[in-house]
Amino acid sequence: MKRKNEKGFALVLSLLLLLVMSLMGGALIVISSTDHQSNNTSDEYQQTFYVAETALLEGEKFIINQMMGPWVVMDTIESEKPVGLSDDEEANWNLMVAQMEANKQQGLSRYVDKRDLPQNRFDPQQTPCYNSFRNINRTGFQVAYHEINKNFGSLIQAVFSDGNLDTLAETDTITREKAHMDRFRYEYFIVNIGSATFRGAGASLKKTTTNTQTSGTAYKIYGCGYMMPKSESKSVDNIDDGFSTEGWAAVQGEDPDILVALETVAVLSN
Repeated sequence: MKRKNEKGFALVLSLLLLLVMSLMGGALIVISSTDHQSNNTSDEYQQTFYVAETALLEGEKFIINQMMGPWVVMDTIESEKPVGLSDDEEANWNLMVAQMEANKQQGLSRYVDKRDLPQNRFDPQQTPCYNSFRNINRTGFQVAYHEINKNFGSLIQAVFSDGNLDTLAETDTITREKAHMDRFRYEYFIVNIGSATFRGAGASLKKTTTNTQTSGTAYKIYGCGYMMPKSESKSVDNIDDGFSTEGWAAVQGEDPDILVALETVAVLSN
């Protein structure tokens, strides 16, 4: 009776099992890497969404500051005192400065002579944010204000200046996080959409709280959050008060990796 020669079978079986295990291990690594990348992308999108919400809040703050008078340094106010005032006008000016001096916070005060309700007078910048709103009728479209390329990292830099962070993270970790936050930018533009009525409802004890309809001025605020590529380092804190004739291309070398666009309506009481 002939016996089969099975020499080397164990080696072949071992190699086959090694190949199968290697393929399974490689598949698990790919799946794990994909999940990790997906989680990172989800986190980055969520952060960009929060930055877009910040843009809307900054737009609301701008309108309120225009209505109540912008915050300025007192020295600036005093240096801008008009010349040729009459005695009564000078007395009113001095009274205004004295009132602002009494109410100023951290060296700032409201410049009440600069109070204004912004009107649509400017052409918007052709930015990725502006172009992302497909619902805008661009024929003759103008804005009351347009702020571009604001650095979110600069906005929250006080957080990184807090000495308590040293007990929570390594210095290198904080540095990397600051660099990461610098990749996020925000932008907003504001449109005066006319008069509107609103109700001052609420549980506040303030005497003016009421359910009666009140007339006001409505503004639509368009805001965007950007996450820029890692190679992008340009940032402009203030470009001609938001109206640079050079536009986005002059200050941004690359388009954002992620863009989130939001809009809201704010109504100010006249």
